[in-house]
Formats: sequence, C-alpha cells, structure tokens
Amino acid sequence: MRIVRFEREGRTGYGILEGERISVLWGTPYDGVENTTGEIMSLPEVTLLAPCEPTKIVALGLNYRDHAAEIGHPLPEEPLIFMKPSTAVIGPDEDIIYPAMSRRVDYEAELAVVIGRTCRHVKAEDFRDYVLGYTAINDVTARDLQKKDGQFTRSKGFDTFAPLGPWIETAVSDPDNLTVEAYLNGERRQHSSTANMVFGVATLVSFISRIMTLWPGDVIATGTPFGIGSMQPGDVVEIRVEGIGTLRNRVVAERAL
Repeated sequence: MRIVRFEREGRTGYGILEGERISVLWGTPYDGVENTTGEIMSLPEVTLLAPCEPTKIVALGLNYRDHAAEIGHPLPEEPLIFMKPSTAVIGPDEDIIYPAMSRRVDYEAELAVVIGRTCRHVKAEDFRDYVLGYTAINDVTARDLQKKDGQFTRSKGFDTFAPLGPWIETAVSDPDNLTVEAYLNGERRQHSSTANMVFGVATLVSFISRIMTLWPGDVIATGTPFGIGSMQPGDVVEIRVEGIGTLRNRVVAERAL
C-alpha cells in the first residue's frame, strides 16, 4: 500500500494511492488506513507533499560498511545517531536550497523508516508493530561545514536539507535487503543494498526508542552507502529505493538577502 500526503487548491490531506487514483483518508494514516471518505482524486490533479510530518528525524552516521571504508572510518560499535530538524523537510520536486555559507553540498541516498505508533523501549523483534512503512530520504549535507564544525547540527540542519518521498510504502517485507541508489543529472552515483548496513532496521528502532520517544510520523534515516558526492545549483538529484520509488529534487542557489 502506498500512502501519500497531498495538496490541492489549498487543501492538504492523506490518501491511498493505487495507480493514479488517490482514495482520500478521513484523517491521518496513524488513525487507520481503512477510514476513507469515498472521495477519489487523480494523481495529476494534486501536488505530492512530504509523505509525513516528523517532529524529528533521527539519522545514522557510518551505518554502511562500504561508506565507512570509503571515508576511512572504523565501523561503530553502537549506532551513531544525530538529528535533523523538522524544518529541513521538503517533498518531491521541491527545491533544495544551496546555502550561501557553504562551498560543498552533498547528496546522500537513504532508506527512511516512518514510525506509525508511539514508540518507547521497543524490543527489536517487535519493531514491525511500530513502523507504518518506508520512504526515501536525501540526507543533504554541507560537507565543508561538517568538517569545520566537527559535529552535524549546522551541516545537516539547513532548511530543505531533508527531502522525503514520494510516498510511504507499507508493503516492504525485508527492509534490510533493498537496493538504494542516487542519480545526479541522470547518472548513477550511488548503488548499494541495505544488506550492507551495520545495524538493521529492527536494531535501530529498538536502540533509538530506548533513548527517546518516537512519535507517529517521525523518521529514522538509516544511513548512506558508498558514493557520496557534491551537487551544484541547477543539478537534479534522484534517490531511488527498491520497491518504493523515486524522490526527485532540483538544487537552486540561495537568494541574496
């Protein structure tokens, strides 16, 4: 099942996408996906928004063996987590703003886990009970500022630095065995599998929920594989996750104030 969040003529809502038909939900998917209004919309008639509105994005560093080798870091003994603010979220086809204070902005293709129920002290074997589904995320990073600061808040936290979408896919049988790719202007730059993750989805949900409460709509960004690289204004970046779809965004320069 594909869950979308949409805007049409100033109205926003959630729906179930089948082909190009959207069955509109009464409320949010966290209230249940069976409660539809009976209204049907056509996909070309709406603007797809980020498929959820997280209160926070909990992201992973060095969670792919090939990426850790790429940058010469040892594998972490525990999940290495950091945060991206909710203000960084944008949806499909929205612009990534290249901030004036950075000289290098990178793409990072990742699988994103969308939480469906309030989540605290979850056992790894029970993680599916708390996951609504999965989507794609681009963990956009100002790489020069990350190196300068020595921590991730500024480099990962700019507005527009968390594109999400295009929808939430609920029918993912094995999130630890999906192809993850990044394309820059149509050229493939990243290609790996979530099978290369150091810590799988079950471990991540359990570990993070022992630290903080995860709310419905919150997102876990599971880390990026080998092949990170820079983007420039005018570039189009696509994040593709097997069984989910393609998240596409254009990079634009920040306007001078």
